[in-house]
Amino acid sequence: MTGQTASFHTMWRELRPLGRDASSGGYRRHAWTAADVDCRAWFRAQAESRGLAYELDRNGNQWAWLGVRSYTEVAPGAAVVTGSHLDSVPDGGAFDGPLGVVSSFAALDELRRRGAEFTAPLALVNFGDEEGARFGLACVGSRLSAGALTPEDARELRDADGITLPQAMERAGYDPDAIGPDRDRLARIGAFVELHIEQGRALDLTGDPVGIASAIWPHGRWRFDFHGEANHAGTTRLEDRRDPMLSYARTVLAAREAARTAGALATFGKISVEPNGVNAIPSLVRGWLDSRAADQDVLDTVVKEIERAAEESAARDGVDLRVVRESFTPVVEFGHALRDELGTLLARSGGGRPVPVLGTGAGHDAGILSATVPTAMLFVRNPTGVSHSPAETAAEDDCVAGVTALADVLEGLACT
Repeated sequence: MTGQTASFHTMWRELRPLGRDASSGGYRRHAWTAADVDCRAWFRAQAESRGLAYELDRNGNQWAWLGVRSYTEVAPGAAVVTGSHLDSVPDGGAFDGPLGVVSSFAALDELRRRGAEFTAPLALVNFGDEEGARFGLACVGSRLSAGALTPEDARELRDADGITLPQAMERAGYDPDAIGPDRDRLARIGAFVELHIEQGRALDLTGDPVGIASAIWPHGRWRFDFHGEANHAGTTRLEDRRDPMLSYARTVLAAREAARTAGALATFGKISVEPNGVNAIPSLVRGWLDSRAADQDVLDTVVKEIERAAEESAARDGVDLRVVRESFTPVVEFGHALRDELGTLLARSGGGRPVPVLGTGAGHDAGILSATVPTAMLFVRNPTGVSHSPAETAAEDDCVAGVTALADVLEGLACT
C-alpha cells in the first residue's frame, strides 16, 4: 500500500460512519447538527495531528494552515488553498464534498512524503453548509465570506422547524454574532483548488480518472406556492374543488417538457403539503424548482415557460399562485490562467497526456469564491454518474489518482 493510499484510507475509514443513516445507507450531515459537529471535530483532529494551525473563521468555516499560525501572517495573494465541504444533502452519498476534504489532507501527506519544500503558505478548508439541506440556501459559508449573502439575510434563514441559522450555530457551540464578509482573509488567497467527485459520467465516457472544470452552469432555486381550499376528500364534488395538487402536478410535467425541449435541466425535488392529510384536499402545495442550463438565456426561457404553465394551471383550477426566487448563481467561467496552469502541471506529471476539461451543472464553493479569488476545480471519475444518493461511488484507484493529481497541482503552485 502506497503512502497516499494508506493515508487516504485511514481518514476515509474514520470519517465514513459519521452522520450515516442505518436505514437508508445515506448521509444526513446537515449544517450545525450533531453529525456536522462530529465532522468538524474530525477535521480539527486531522489538522492538529499534522501540526497545522487550526482556525475557525467568523462564518464557521474551518481552516488548517501550514507555514503560518493564522491568515493574518499571509501576504495578499500569497496563499494556496484547497478543500471542499463535509455536509450532505438528505440521504446523500459519501463522496460529494468529503472526497475533496480527505484528498486535501492526503495530498499534503503525499507532498511531505516527497520531501517537497513549500514556498507559499498552504491552507486546507472545510466550508460550512455547502449543500443548503437545512436552511434551503446552498454555499452559506462561502457566500457569507465572499459577501454574496448579507448577515441580515442569513439571520432570517430558518429550517423546517423554524430554527434560525444563528440559533442553530449557537446550539452547536459556535458564535453567530460575527457572521459576515471576510474579505481580508480571502484577499490573502492566490489560488483555491477544489477537488470533487464528478456529478455525471463525462470522465467515465472518456476513460479518464481526473478532469479539470471549465465552468459551472447558471442555476437557481424557485419556490412555487399553490394556494387552494382545504376540504373533505370524501364529500367534495370534483367540480367544486380548488385543488392545488392538480396545479402542482401539471407544473411538474410542464417543467420536464420545457427542460427537454431546451436542452436544460429542471427538477421539482422537494414538496410541502398542508394540511397533509390522506382524506383532505390540500389548502397549500409548495414545491421547489431547481433549474440549470449551460446558457443564461436558455435558463431564463425555461423558467419563464414553467412559470407560465403554472399560472395557466392555477387559473384553470381556481388556485392562487406565488413564485419566489430563493437563490440564483450566474454562470461561473473559471479563470483561464489558473485552469491552464493546472492543465500544464497535470500533463507534465502524466507524461504529456492532456487532461480533459469539462463543464458542470452542479454548484460549488469554488464557484462562489471565483468572483474574488482565482479558483479552479479537479473532478474525479464517477463510474455511474450517480450523486446526491447513497449509490454515489468512486473507484479506489480513481480516488488515489485524484490525490496524486491534487498533490501535483499543489506542488506546482506552492512548492519550489
